Amino acid sequence: MALLLAGDIGGTKTILRLVERTADGAMNALYEFRYPSGEFPDLVPMVQQFLTEAATKLEFTPELEKACFAIAGPVVNNSAKLTNLPWVLEAKRLEQELGISRVSLINDFVAVGYGVWGLEANDLHTLQVGKPSQHDPIAVIGAGTGLGHCFAIPEANGIRVFSSEGGHGDFAPRSELEFDLLKYLLAKHDIQRISIERVVSGQGIVSIYQFLRDRKFAAESPEVGEAIDKWESEIGKSEKTVDPGAIIAGAALQKCDRLSEQTMQMFVEAYGAVAGNMAVSLLPYGGFYIAGGIAAKILPLILEGSFMRAFTHKGRMDSLLEMMPVRLVLNDNVGLIGAAVCAAGL
Repeated sequence: MALLLAGDIGGTKTILRLVERTADGAMNALYEFRYPSGEFPDLVPMVQQFLTEAATKLEFTPELEKACFAIAGPVVNNSAKLTNLPWVLEAKRLEQELGISRVSLINDFVAVGYGVWGLEANDLHTLQVGKPSQHDPIAVIGAGTGLGHCFAIPEANGIRVFSSEGGHGDFAPRSELEFDLLKYLLAKHDIQRISIERVVSGQGIVSIYQFLRDRKFAAESPEVGEAIDKWESEIGKSEKTVDPGAIIAGAALQKCDRLSEQTMQMFVEAYGAVAGNMAVSLLPYGGFYIAGGIAAKILPLILEGSFMRAFTHKGRMDSLLEMMPVRLVLNDNVGLIGAAVCAAGL
């Protein structure tokens, strides 16, 4: 039995999980706790407090063999400077101060890439069965605050995950309506290009809504309009009191607001097309995974069909994309699971 520590570190909260890896490779969560990140000067005292609390709960003192922490931000040479916290983390320092033989720091979306390897069948919803091949790459895309990409290659003892910044590629409109959206965003932000994640992300949902509203596609409902106005008034503030993307998606799911429904239809189609572009670039017959904070919450909209139609609509490449297994991740702890998978492989 080996004890591993997995962590998901964000500017607002950090989740730590103590994991037992058994002789047959199974990983069982023994103890987990969530901490407000800003209440600690560094990760070390947080982990020390966590281990003290775990010892009391489990009635034995955990002796950690390995640890992996997923960081919401760039990781270079196993070190990271967090964007929204005054923390500078270095794996070697953490090893010394925490007495752990191996510590790894990885980007939070890379952790999602490892995490899909550790999911159970009920953590996934199959969008396309395809013809899976265990020797081929897997790819992961995830819209949330931004748009994450990563891909993985199978190895003898698991997988190796590679990061990507594909979400910062250029948005490619596919219809007259999307061309109008592109022109609207260029003018609104007074910039020279529009990245994919300006459209396929939480902020993208709001951008599409504002475009359709200003284009007079349909009348704005008072409830959604009030939420958008409040969000716009809070731009630049560190704390937001409203999530307009979630409100728009909720109205579309309830089919109670035509403007929100059209917004989400455009969003889902753009999401599917972008996912298909990634798939045709990597040919991930090992599996294509839809993760991120949005997809599982709008599953009924994804299942209406336009996502997969846009995914496979690649001209002469349609038949290749129809062979790919496509699965949507339902487990929102996939990054924490991935940190444990990565720790086990150190």
